[in-house]
Amino acid sequence: MMLARWHIDARFGHKQTVIDSLSRWFEEIGSQIGWTSGKVRIVTGSVGAKESVVISEVVISGLTELDESWQKLGDIEAHKTWSKELEPYIVSGSQYWEILRIV
Repeated sequence: MMLARWHIDARFGHKQTVIDSLSRWFEEIGSQIGWTSGKVRIVTGSVGAKESVVISEVVISGLTELDESWQKLGDIEAHKTWSKELEPYIVSGSQYWEILRIV
């Protein structure tokens, strides 16, 4: 098992908007690729982490599953629209993926 984490930094004053948008994304889009509520969660910075960071975590079986999920996302028009709608609320260039092995 692996944990895929997508990190993004919210612009000042927009963290809740980013969290709400990600929550809606998991319900409407992520569920279409198998990222259902039992496999995902959203965490945010508190103590010892940047206050602006918003991280979505997805439990996956391995890199093949992650690759297949990303391939499916490319075909979902709502994902492209959502990405463009989220852009004004995040720090450009702050997003990155981190993949961890669960032991």
